Amino acid sequence: MSLLSTKGMYGLSAMYQLFLAKSTKPLQIKEISARAEIPQNYLEQLLILLRQAGLVNSVRGAYGGYLLAQNAEDILIKDILIALEGNLVVTDVDVKDPVLRMFYEESNHKIQEIFNVPLSEFEVYSQRLSTQLNYSI
Repeated sequence: MSLLSTKGMYGLSAMYQLFLAKSTKPLQIKEISARAEIPQNYLEQLLILLRQAGLVNSVRGAYGGYLLAQNAEDILIKDILIALEGNLVVTDVDVKDPVLRMFYEESNHKIQEIFNVPLSEFEVYSQRLSTQLNYSI
């Protein structure tokens, strides 16, 4: 069982590409698709959901495309995932046993905490990766 579906992972990947662009110039769907390795038709559906959630802006025209709607520091990973996946929960079934209900409620809270980081946090992961890479000639 996986917590995130392809929809969430692809959407997060698309948002990461928009973050990496760090530009006021919109990124076209075909560019995002190629960089993130997401089928273009599927990406279009995801971008519609992200736009409806106020996370990306679309620009029409020959030089149109998509931009982050807010600063990367203000966009939380959980907001991206909720826009695409719905609520992030272990279970949304009503559990009768009070001990299990408490466990599931706590688990759901922890999931929210895990993804309660800004999109800009990927910069930290990028820096960590670059310190792990060793080049030799």
